[in-house]
Amino acid sequence: MIAPPSAPCRDNSSVESGFPLFDPHRWTAAALVAILVTGVCVLPTHAIAQTTTRPAPRVSYVYPAGGQQGTTFKVWIGGQNLVGSSAAYFSGDGITARVVGYERPLTQREINDLREKQTKLQEKKSASRAKGSSAGSRPTFTDADEKMVAEIRQKLAGPARRPANPQLAETVTLEVTLGQDAMPGDRELRLKATAGLSNPFAFSVSQLPEISEPVVTPTSPTAAKSKRQIDPRTNRPRATMDIPVPVVVNGQVLPGEVDRYRFSATKDQRLTIVVAARALIPFLADAVPGWFQATVALYDSAGHEVAYEDDFRFNPDPVLAYVIPASGDYTLEIKDSIYRGREDFVYRIAVGELPFVTSIFPLGCAFPERGTFELSGWNLPSNKLAVDTKDKHPGTFVVSVRNQGQFSNRVRFALDARPEALEAEPNNTRDSAQPLTMEMIANGRIGRPGDRDMFRVEGKAGATLIAEVFARRLNSPLDSVLTITDATGKTLALNDDYEDKGAGLTTHHADSRASLSLPADGNYFIEVVDAQNHGGPEYGYRLRVGTPKPDFELRITPSTINARSGTHVPVTVYALRRDGFDGDIALSLRNAPRGFGLSGGWIPAGQEKVNLTLYAGSVPLDEPIELTVLGGAMIDGRSTVRVAVPAEDMMQAFAYHHLVTMQRLVALVSGRGVSCRLASNVPLHIPLGGTARVELTIPTTVRGVENVKVELTEPPSGLSVQKVSVRGESLVLTFSCDPATAKVGTKGNLVMQAAGERKASGGKAGKKSSRVQLSSIPAIPFEIVAAPAPRRSS
Repeated sequence: MIAPPSAPCRDNSSVESGFPLFDPHRWTAAALVAILVTGVCVLPTHAIAQTTTRPAPRVSYVYPAGGQQGTTFKVWIGGQNLVGSSAAYFSGDGITARVVGYERPLTQREINDLREKQTKLQEKKSASRAKGSSAGSRPTFTDADEKMVAEIRQKLAGPARRPANPQLAETVTLEVTLGQDAMPGDRELRLKATAGLSNPFAFSVSQLPEISEPVVTPTSPTAAKSKRQIDPRTNRPRATMDIPVPVVVNGQVLPGEVDRYRFSATKDQRLTIVVAARALIPFLADAVPGWFQATVALYDSAGHEVAYEDDFRFNPDPVLAYVIPASGDYTLEIKDSIYRGREDFVYRIAVGELPFVTSIFPLGCAFPERGTFELSGWNLPSNKLAVDTKDKHPGTFVVSVRNQGQFSNRVRFALDARPEALEAEPNNTRDSAQPLTMEMIANGRIGRPGDRDMFRVEGKAGATLIAEVFARRLNSPLDSVLTITDATGKTLALNDDYEDKGAGLTTHHADSRASLSLPADGNYFIEVVDAQNHGGPEYGYRLRVGTPKPDFELRITPSTINARSGTHVPVTVYALRRDGFDGDIALSLRNAPRGFGLSGGWIPAGQEKVNLTLYAGSVPLDEPIELTVLGGAMIDGRSTVRVAVPAEDMMQAFAYHHLVTMQRLVALVSGRGVSCRLASNVPLHIPLGGTARVELTIPTTVRGVENVKVELTEPPSGLSVQKVSVRGESLVLTFSCDPATAKVGTKGNLVMQAAGERKASGGKAGKKSSRVQLSSIPAIPFEIVAAPAPRRSS
């Protein structure tokens, strides 16, 4: 919620933070050549490991989801497969944590065992007190027995069955310390358990004092009753919690619950209330109860509602600004919009005279010029902000300001190497259209409802004109519609919404993009309007006008990799291709530990993603490591290298997948696996309508496995595993290619899962064979080729 500065600054001063968002890093030709020479990795040694299949840890919520600098506090993590949790890792510096507890609901078998033990102890206690028998014949009921009875009663006092949501069932407790040097801002938390490293989860470092309601977990059902503070005068739960201001309040919303907080405010205070709820858990996998849609309301001392919000523009988390009309007590109320709730309905509310930027203009500047922006919002130190861009590169960044020692929210701005111009009114008609040149950025805004901005550009016949609006991707509320017309007014291209797969959390792709092959020399007109006829000072945009500039970005999933040393694990790299770039992209690791590498490290021309495998090295590592994957390509004769941004593939409404970017790509390498050598040349050429064979050398630890089954991950159309055989020291895979569905020229990687059976040792009769799970076979590059011409008879 609060952004750190790039350097210390005084109170009441505006500062700029250089946080790149999803930016492709630009590299020199020499750097690309070095990558290509040192290995766009197809490794000579591969792994096929005998492992036990164990689901990775999954964190479902963190409570509280943040804390104040310089404090130590407890954090509860709810999730699944968290047994054996031993450590927690945070992105950034200044945070330490240790695991202090683990709980999970009892299974039915454990409950039955406890009840049986309890019954026996009760019988023993009764027998020890029985009359009519000699003291020597009666059992002795000891203090240890009494203690055990109490412990059993305490365990059975919990839920009588497993909760309805197993993804929340387990709870790990951390003791977290945030140092005074822990920079404010958003972090990622990962938990280390027996099964590996968990998915990343949102965690915030703030400067404000923090208050948390008592935690509620599935293993503490009575906590809900004690969630509210007890009023010492009545010994009854207090309906409203008193809080100081400024403060960050942490809470959980349970079904049907409304949380209320009372605070004192003075006349003319400019109050800001900022909620983080969906920002903490952007997507939930299960439909019931659904997503937390928080609403906030403010009441005066008489109980009258004076302000209410259920969102902030197109963001689902509400932000409320209110000028206090009279000194007194006020009550803040938060709830779900339709009174849903659960343990993972977690929220953070920042309350106080806090700076909040609602918009900036322009939404970007030219690189590497010093940018000057107009600021709008509440409790800001100034309505102007200067940003030095000389140490940055073109891309998207965030900016923050500070007032009275508190940092504001972060807002986005863009840097571009093209020349820029400010929109000049009036430009509402064709006659007043503002002239632009090709390869230019126009910074404008739809300044009032019904406003329309018109631009004129001169083009040549046969040239491709691209006009693209950047607004919603830069947090502008503009829902743009873009139209291109010729000199006669004829519409040649029109676009409302253009989907940008790089905008991971955007559910309404409201920006526009149009591409047009110009039919003749002359002037062309580009019109920008709001689809809803809305407008105002905050409705800013950046209009890019020019010819195609082929480029690409990369995403890699998952952002957390768990592996055994000496094995391969599957990963997926997505290519977000821009302006017609469709060439090969070579993938490699940068500065990885010795022995690490990629198998199938390429994205074939024209494809948007590739499945490949990461070789995790031959030595286990004590701690998680951060990895960087690069993608290199030749575009118009120049080398281009981009960093693959780590991401998670998240689902919305059971249909839509979003590549939600994360801060780090992290791998945990534990234990030892076994490896084998690829004995065939790659890429594997599979003839249309024919077969091709690949052979791997099996290590001694896996030999003797029979009935091996191999399953392709996302198999290419027409390709299948025809035969699997084990021949002595070799595993032989035969692939077939269906001529009816396969296509010559198809390229990619074959990524597979394999399992087999091992006979009972000693050949003992009656003993069943044991199942042996094999790790992913290393990715095998392939190409479908034309079938050889039939031989003519002489």
